[in-house]
Amino acid sequence: MIVTGAGRGIGRAYAVLLAALGAAVVVNDRGGSMAGEGSDAGPAAEVVAEISADGGKAIADANDVSDPDGAEALVATALARFGRVDALINNAGIMRWAGLPELDAGDLDSHFAVHALGSFNTAKATWPHMVEQGAGRIVMTTSAGMLGLPNNTAYAGAKGAVVGLTRSLSTAGAPHGIAVNAIAPAAFTRMAGRGEPPPEMAPALVAPMVAYLAHESCPVTGEIYAAGAGRFSRIFVGSTPGYVHPGATPTVDDVARNWSAINNEDGYSVPTDLMDWSDTFMAHLDDSE
Repeated sequence: MIVTGAGRGIGRAYAVLLAALGAAVVVNDRGGSMAGEGSDAGPAAEVVAEISADGGKAIADANDVSDPDGAEALVATALARFGRVDALINNAGIMRWAGLPELDAGDLDSHFAVHALGSFNTAKATWPHMVEQGAGRIVMTTSAGMLGLPNNTAYAGAKGAVVGLTRSLSTAGAPHGIAVNAIAPAAFTRMAGRGEPPPEMAPALVAPMVAYLAHESCPVTGEIYAAGAGRFSRIFVGSTPGYVHPGATPTVDDVARNWSAINNEDGYSVPTDLMDWSDTFMAHLDDSE
């Protein structure tokens, strides 16, 4: 298995648990600052040493997943050492707290480069091998931060992009036995601007959900799960039944008059993909024929 961003915090917790469960783990981490600056091979090496001391199998890797060549090299390392990649856990990320108008395009680019593009690069590098195997699991990392905070604009945007990437790859992977899901961790880490986490918010409490999503027995794809503090739950995108205009050409006034119906959540649906949403959204056209 490959775990990116595994030198500290939540990624470390994933790597340690997976190794304890018998997985051979590639611990990928550049060892940079929370803002994504610099590099240090120490954190990944320390996790590998910890796993090895407990009798597990792991190797360290410092490739930059935001670089396509780095992602390819990471996967090549896993294949050379362990022969296959059964699961990829994309956990690497950065955080630069800022909101408008202070946030600049450079900060936005940096977040997308690591969170979204990094997840894409590693998935692309791993994909042909999983297709050849006829099986694989990819776990992306999104965040409840995508729901919005005043000063996490770039982070929220990148994590929202990861959701779209997850859903798209899940539809492509299904015919090949590849499941792609996302985790939204709830834990105190340096990225959350916290110090030593209290026991109830420890990163290790997120790891069981990720271990299950990475296992071949996991029955779902394209889903988002939250985990942490002893709670595990599903996050989903829903669509309301809304308002269907009976005439030929609706007006702005029609939208305004039916605002409550448009927003009424009774009878909402949870689309599995774009076509499923489209079939439901356009169903009234079939009824009118």
